[in-house]
Amino acid sequence: MADKIKRTVRITTQQKVLTNVPKIDGVFPMREWRISVSLLGANGKEYPAIVFDKVIYELHETFANPRRVTTAPPFEVVEKGWGEFEMKITFKLANGGGDHTVGYDLHFKSPENYVDIEMDFPANNKALVEKLNESGSVESPNNANATQQPGDKRPIGANAPANKSKKPKVTIKGTVDLERLSHGLEQLSEQDVLSIVQMISDNKTPEIYVKNDVEVGEFHVDLFTVPNGLLKSMWDFVSKKVDV
Repeated sequence: MADKIKRTVRITTQQKVLTNVPKIDGVFPMREWRISVSLLGANGKEYPAIVFDKVIYELHETFANPRRVTTAPPFEVVEKGWGEFEMKITFKLANGGGDHTVGYDLHFKSPENYVDIEMDFPANNKALVEKLNESGSVESPNNANATQQPGDKRPIGANAPANKSKKPKVTIKGTVDLERLSHGLEQLSEQDVLSIVQMISDNKTPEIYVKNDVEVGEFHVDLFTVPNGLLKSMWDFVSKKVDV
């Protein structure tokens, strides 16, 4: 068994406009939003995140009691507000397994979006390993020769991963099946991935949600926010390269 066990943690945001509440300054709609946490198995199925004792959200300082502590799955925080902001989320591992803190961008580009984060768990904590075992095998090696699982990050540079971590659950937009497009993107060669990144960059509009982390070589795009015309161009490109 490896020293560490990898799991994918999913942070999901759902939001809606409160139509019965006046807009702030007559411009910004008031929204209700909720964030929850789940664990992904190798098959992409979501499981309750029982591997955490607590999930702590550090909201914007304008919220009353901005430090929100949740203690049970789905570790949900529900709030109302009009502004997007970045927050810190701290995951306290069960059975004294340590903690992980990540940055999270709350945005309202789509009614539902999620981010998948790969996280390491100690393999020498027996009680924690038993909880991890409920979401898949704990025998996967933690090294450079590990077999990629569906949804793993794809390289776009020598050592730089890229993934489409924000995929909508609604799979059809315009004439494009987003699930099939996402699957096709994962099969592209390194050079073809770079072509897609360039295509998005050249046609970017304010509505498209992208996050380009140059330091670690990750490029994220929420396909649900991509205009239909650009989606069709991406589909045409991908379908010529791989079987979708």
